[in-house]
Amino acid sequence: MAISIVEVDPQGAEALSLLREAAVEARALYPELQAPDAPWPTNGPTSPGGIYLLGYVDGTVVASGALRRLDDAVAEVRRMFVTASARRAGCAAQMLRALETTAASMGYSTLRLETGYRQLPAIALYLHSGYRRIDPFGPYVDDPTSVCFEKYIGRVRSSPA
Repeated sequence: MAISIVEVDPQGAEALSLLREAAVEARALYPELQAPDAPWPTNGPTSPGGIYLLGYVDGTVVASGALRRLDDAVAEVRRMFVTASARRAGCAAQMLRALETTAASMGYSTLRLETGYRQLPAIALYLHSGYRRIDPFGPYVDDPTSVCFEKYIGRVRSSPA
């Protein structure tokens, strides 16, 4: 299944709808981590050095992914999600490749990401896509549910003028 991937406002209705759907799944996977009345997550504006992407099939949003700058060379893959109806059709791999290509064009050489230890399909995707497991980083250091990965993606260099 081929998806059309476009940059969007992370505070737009479709981005927030997918975020809510992802949060519902996360709460089901990790019920011990959230109070039933906890507020739903939201997206802030895209930060400098970041980007927010959505993937569409036949005009319907089915996937999301984002980049957040960690430093001049490293970005974090965030908000990776594919709707249940579009899973096992290559949408997640296409979104991940789009994020990698975009990150390289933005000057990043390395991507890092975090997922939960119960999210076995996500772990399999990252390993299959060439990511290697690393120690938890940043806000995930003391999170026992976090599984972190990293991949060197190279860098697109601009030619001198």
